[in-house]
Amino acid sequence: MHPPATLSTLSLRDYGTSRGSHAHDHFQVLIGLDGVLDIEVEGRGAGIAAGEAQVVAPGDRHDFEARSEGSVCLVLDTTHAPWARCAERAPADVPQLHALARYLAHCMKQPQHAVLALQHGPALLLEAWSPRSSSSPDTRRRRIDWQALAAWARTRWHEPLGVSDLAGVACLSPSQFAQRCREEQGVSAMHWLRGLRLAHARELRLEGMGVAETARRTGYRSPSALTAALRRRGA
Repeated sequence: MHPPATLSTLSLRDYGTSRGSHAHDHFQVLIGLDGVLDIEVEGRGAGIAAGEAQVVAPGDRHDFEARSEGSVCLVLDTTHAPWARCAERAPADVPQLHALARYLAHCMKQPQHAVLALQHGPALLLEAWSPRSSSSPDTRRRRIDWQALAAWARTRWHEPLGVSDLAGVACLSPSQFAQRCREEQGVSAMHWLRGLRLAHARELRLEGMGVAETARRTGYRSPSALTAALRRRGA
């Protein structure tokens, strides 16, 4: 039975022989607790043992069959869109996912805890699968104070600043900082940095500072380089 739109359902399932190939109109997340479940998704075979997990995307035809000892899985049926960003297989280095699945399975067997497990379990599983797959990533990521970072850069135009320098101040890796800059500022990190430099040069020029001194203070290699940059930006 398909879960209602926008809802998630959590269940413990004992798997045996194959039920035949089928598909769902929602995501199905299977986390192995005991035994091994052999599963084939769109022609690709895999086994889900204890501590392993897999996402079956909406519309993917799949078939499964437990090995001789049977298989028990925690199963999440959900239409929650962020699961689309998760890999088909859970990363190998997420023991917290298996620990959480065990805990939720234990809670679901106890009436006094089952309601809370069903209410909060789906969101906790998504977070445990991969913190970057959270439905609210901005509340869990390190915040970048762009204003403070810009102020820091303005005092260092005499240095050959690059993405790694900005990333270091923001306590991120260069690749993480570059991605965040595109997401939050809409431009590449170097484009953002060049824009800051030019904006500072424009301010100094409007205050009456000469081209040569402005170029020196803002790190342009020559007055002509600054003039050309200002002209390109229509300043």
